[in-house]
Amino acid sequence: MPATLALPDGRSLALDALPLVMGIVNVTPDSFSDGGLLASTEAAVAHGARLAAEGAAIVDIGGKSTRPGHAAVDAATEMARVLPVIAALKARVDVPISIDSYKAEVAEAALAAGAGIVNDVWGAQRDPRIAAVAAHAGAPIILMHNRETVDATLDIFDEVLRFLERSIAIAMQAGVPHSQIVVDPGIGFGKTARQNLDLIRHLDRLGALGCPVLLGASRKSTLGRITGRTVPAERLAASIAAHLYGASRGAAIIRAHDVAPHVDALKTWAAIEDSTKVDP
Repeated sequence: MPATLALPDGRSLALDALPLVMGIVNVTPDSFSDGGLLASTEAAVAHGARLAAEGAAIVDIGGKSTRPGHAAVDAATEMARVLPVIAALKARVDVPISIDSYKAEVAEAALAAGAGIVNDVWGAQRDPRIAAVAAHAGAPIILMHNRETVDATLDIFDEVLRFLERSIAIAMQAGVPHSQIVVDPGIGFGKTARQNLDLIRHLDRLGALGCPVLLGASRKSTLGRITGRTVPAERLAASIAAHLYGASRGAAIIRAHDVAPHVDALKTWAAIEDSTKVDP
């Protein structure tokens, strides 16, 4: 779904035929995929700069793990991890930075430090004040579906659509324009492997919400179950396959750990879709 997101610094981010890649920077010791590798500010900033150089259109900074069984951290801890990274990375790269947090306090501080997008894994339903923070800053907000528990009997599409409808209503009531909202089905969050795959296969059904869709299946455990790859970092091929399928179903943003291979894969997919844009 073609759209343009307005950023707080006056720039804009076009979402068109070729999905954008959002690169992941986890500044946390217990991330499911790369826990501890980027725990220092220096390592996280260097990694974020590398992702931008590889073609990431957005760099997503998070300071708390959301993997199953993760240890909760307070806002102060989260801010101590992410704010120095955001400030330093903002000075080094020209691409927008998103803050991956569901806490309004963290999002507000991150936006003040230089972030331009709010990425909330609880869709403004864990801390609804975060929507007002995004609205006040003029920042786009990404609203993700999430669940505390897994229920294999759910009609997962009805569940995701109803949840995201509530999230959109919260955001708009707080002053976020509909044109500034992106939705995310939340692959791997409170869902069975089959539900995750069904959501990717029919991702276009989220078009009913009228918002661009972000897909983040990178290195997720469902891909490990399919491939037998128990080490998350070894799930690159599976991640690309899932994301290309999602691109064919309308994903506007792909959230990925491995940026360069995703950029190449998406360029190739787009060229096959429309070879007239390639030199003979």
